[in-house]
Amino acid sequence: MNIYQEITAFYQSVKTEKRIIGTSLLGRNLYAVKVGDGSPVGIATYAIHGREFITAKLARVHYYYGVKGTLWLVPLVNPDGALLSEVGRWSARGGEYDGFLSRFTAEELRLWKANARGVDLNVNFDAEWGNGLKNTRTAGAENYIGAKAFSEPETRALRDFTLRVRPDYTVSYHTKGEEIYWRFHQSAHTCLRDKRLAEVISAATGYPLREAYGSVGGYKDWCILTLGIPSFTVEVGSDDCKHPLGERDFERLKIKNDRALYALSMAVTPQG
Repeated sequence: MNIYQEITAFYQSVKTEKRIIGTSLLGRNLYAVKVGDGSPVGIATYAIHGREFITAKLARVHYYYGVKGTLWLVPLVNPDGALLSEVGRWSARGGEYDGFLSRFTAEELRLWKANARGVDLNVNFDAEWGNGLKNTRTAGAENYIGAKAFSEPETRALRDFTLRVRPDYTVSYHTKGEEIYWRFHQSAHTCLRDKRLAEVISAATGYPLREAYGSVGGYKDWCILTLGIPSFTVEVGSDDCKHPLGERDFERLKIKNDRALYALSMAVTPQG
């Protein structure tokens, strides 16, 4: 069972509220599953980078662990890229994009971060879009910003869903490095608030806080700038591991991250 099949089965099995918030470039469903009710409201996203598909498995852990208030889980933001990294092909849906893949080696495909158009989804949000130190203007495995902010169906779906939900906080799960990013041009007041909450995640996981200098255009960045809410990127998995992390690495990820969202939800003050 590949990661998309696994997340589809998870989505079908849950009895709580759930939604299909959009589709990927190749037409795969983007799922969202609700945990709990009331305030505060959070969104947790996973696997926005293809080679980081192992993080999608954390969504099931967080679903069963629960939170205070409401948490929406978006387990697999980039299903096309995840399948390319995991199994080496788009499956039967590639069509016009199959020729695009012929430019790349098997190793580049295994380490693929982008979607099926070669756009890195986590630099495609409208948050200083195109001004990152590693940004490129050429489609490929990573760092391509796209033709414009929100050029991709995956980022538009996540944007629109976030604006509908109006969360009090968001957390994005990535690999690897075992560190937490929390800052993106906040005011002095919100900087103190967000650092305090980042320290809650740090206490729950054991991961230190870090700065992502020169990194822009991510989901976290957009949430901070557009909604004014605390938003975090959590890099799970030791740097001793190799991309893409697999089943052999998952138990450690689970142990370190199972309580983090619950702890954060207990500390967040609802907006407004």
